[in-house]
Amino acid sequence: MAEVSYGTSEGLAPEELAEFYQRLGHEIAARPEQIQRMLSSSAVFVTARDGGRLIGVARGLCDGLRGYLTECKLDPDYQGEAAVTRKDGRIEHDQRGIAGEMAHRVLDALRQEGVQRIDVLAWGTEVDFCEELGFKRSGGLVGLTLPDATRPEPSRTPASLG
Repeated sequence: MAEVSYGTSEGLAPEELAEFYQRLGHEIAARPEQIQRMLSSSAVFVTARDGGRLIGVARGLCDGLRGYLTECKLDPDYQGEAAVTRKDGRIEHDQRGIAGEMAHRVLDALRQEGVQRIDVLAWGTEVDFCEELGFKRSGGLVGLTLPDATRPEPSRTPASLG
């Protein structure tokens, strides 16, 4: 393994990011134009490369008040022996600290934007990783997902006024 280098989305082709997501088994099969919009809409986007090969991405969104660590993915080949799943791009406990470095760069950039709070949603063993970054569990908070946002809304029934 060569020395890992960190960068931004500058020069990152949507097709390269789509290939990265496919390699990791990411559940969203986005079209290049959707990926380009995602890249341009992110407040911060961090890449990790090994000899030019994309091995990790992290990104954040910001509305000026709140920030969101929306993604931190690392190629399983770089997660090290402590990784639990060794598949699907989870970032728990990578021994070289690549995912942690990407996440810290996103968090630092969001802080520079002046956000007062940064939120993240973690899946399974990613909770440990996020807690190591300083995130605390939010009591009573329930994360919900609209899994297929392309489908029309269910029919709306007017609320009863009675």
